[in-house]
Amino acid sequence: MDIDFNKKASSDALSDSKKPLDLILVRAIMSCSTCGKEKKFRNQFLRKDLELMVVALKVFDWMVCNKCGELFRLDLEFRV
Repeated sequence: MDIDFNKKASSDALSDSKKPLDLILVRAIMSCSTCGKEKKFRNQFLRKDLELMVVALKVFDWMVCNKCGELFRLDLEFRV
């Protein structure tokens, strides 16, 4: 997944008129409840490659904060 450096550009990455119908846009927001650190990632998957998205989310589910060692809270946003 790509790191979200530019918040304005990431929200308008694909306009509604240009995106294919079989594309799933995913934004993952990971935050630490202890120290407040937050990371944002985004990626896109074709519907036929849904298994790749599941594998990527399983990896994100076990990521920990490098400052305090707590598990990140994982929030997902989908645009289908």
